[in-house]
Amino acid sequence: MLLLLVANLIILPVAISFFNDDLSTRWIAFNCLSDTIFLIDIVVNFRTGIMQQDNAEQVILDPKLIAKHYLRTWFFLDLISSIPLDYIFLIFNQFQDYGDSFQILHAGRALRILRLAKLLSLVRLLRLSRLVRYVSQWEEVYFLNMASVFMRIFNLICMMLLIGHWSGCLQFLVPMLQGFPPNSWVAINELQEVSWLEQYSWALFKAMSHMLCIGYGRFPPQSLTDMWLTMLSMISGATCYALFLGHATNLIQSLDSSRRQYREKVKQVEEYMAYRKLPREMRQRITEYFEHRYQGKFFDEECILGELSEKLREDVINYNCRSLVASVPFFANADSNFVSDVVTKLKYEVFQPGDIIIKEGTIGSKMYFIQEGIVDIVMANGEVATSLSDGSYFGEICLLTNARRVASVRAETYCNLFSLSVDHFNAVLDQYPLMRRTMESVAAERSVRWLNKIGKNPNLLAHREEDLGSESKTINAVVNALAAEADHVNMSNESVARLHSSDRDLRELGWNLQKLSLPRPKSENNFASQDMSLFRSSENNGRISFHKSDTFHKESSLQ
Repeated sequence: MLLLLVANLIILPVAISFFNDDLSTRWIAFNCLSDTIFLIDIVVNFRTGIMQQDNAEQVILDPKLIAKHYLRTWFFLDLISSIPLDYIFLIFNQFQDYGDSFQILHAGRALRILRLAKLLSLVRLLRLSRLVRYVSQWEEVYFLNMASVFMRIFNLICMMLLIGHWSGCLQFLVPMLQGFPPNSWVAINELQEVSWLEQYSWALFKAMSHMLCIGYGRFPPQSLTDMWLTMLSMISGATCYALFLGHATNLIQSLDSSRRQYREKVKQVEEYMAYRKLPREMRQRITEYFEHRYQGKFFDEECILGELSEKLREDVINYNCRSLVASVPFFANADSNFVSDVVTKLKYEVFQPGDIIIKEGTIGSKMYFIQEGIVDIVMANGEVATSLSDGSYFGEICLLTNARRVASVRAETYCNLFSLSVDHFNAVLDQYPLMRRTMESVAAERSVRWLNKIGKNPNLLAHREEDLGSESKTINAVVNALAAEADHVNMSNESVARLHSSDRDLRELGWNLQKLSLPRPKSENNFASQDMSLFRSSENNGRISFHKSDTFHKESSLQ
């Protein structure tokens, strides 16, 4: 059906304008076949379901409602374009003048009738409305709207060419209906007897010259009819050309709107840097930050996700953070609901090489997960204690204990991190106490390793006595948190072994503090006095029970 429509819209104007043998068998057969198929299509449309305007997923199949909708929309236009008015006119005229038809043929009246029939056959060009309708349906059925920008540009180009084709045929049809007067452009160019292809080529050139506003063609119009026809062609062509340029410009701009927004943002940043007279080095850092942060595309991701439903937003965030979840062993071993709650509260941040992510001595307000990049844990004297890479996390100890940062964290390379604020951190862990105990266990182990590293390096003692007091506060807070856990938590033997391992780490921390003879925090009890057993267990019918001060810890190999 779609191919037949295109064939009609292209072949009909050419046949009407450049061929005089309108009553040939092939031409009549083509027209009759086309008209019959389009009349059948009208009947089919009365039995074709339609989509509800307010609900695209519901199809109306009631024949009465379908007929009512079709009669109010496209029925009369389809009917007029499908009725063979030219042949009806010829048949009616033949019956009316049947007795003296021989005189008509010799009086020239038959020629005028055929010319009028040609004009009536132009009604078939109203089938263009069907073409627009069917193209839209094909886009919906075959999901071509996914490439809607390219389809709209393609449709505009095809429409422009079709209008130029029609205008070219009209440029030749009018002089032909007038009998090619001497002052017509066809007679001036002596094109009456040449092939139809040459006639069509000159007519198309003349029409395109008008449409593109580049002149009148080869010669200016000489007759009044040609002049009016030229003005009509120029006005319609200029209008179509302007619409085409406007639509094409908008479509080209919308091809990559995110990149255009990025360029606008960068332009604003450059103007801001010039207005504030920032130094060259700082301008370079800002420019590099935007290039790495947005990768040439700017999205208001928070606004986009905010317009989604809660479930869909959660699915999108989980998908975006899938690489992070896969690379962090802590997430890989955690409850899936806990992971979903955490990732929906993460905030994406980018740091450049040399940026201080965490400054020693400040109050912790965030913890970080490394998606990509390398960070260095830097001590007060500038020595790098260790480095963390993809899949690691840091900064959680101060969130658990409300203590100050015990070391600085510096970006070694460009780092893509996800941060979790202290409020979101506590809100999530309040819902998952088991994961809180796991985090506390990991925090205790990290503190033990940190103090051991300091104890093995005498050069750092003078710089770290005050910080060790903060470390002891951290561990004491963890111990107090462990003692406040709920009563009678039953665990497997493997979990008990892990708990005893954490207990040994805590005891080792106390011994290290004693050996270093560091001043004890005034607000805390002596760490060495914390001699109580954190794990009071007894065998009871083959099961292990625990006191209320006991807790469950899940080990993690992360820094």
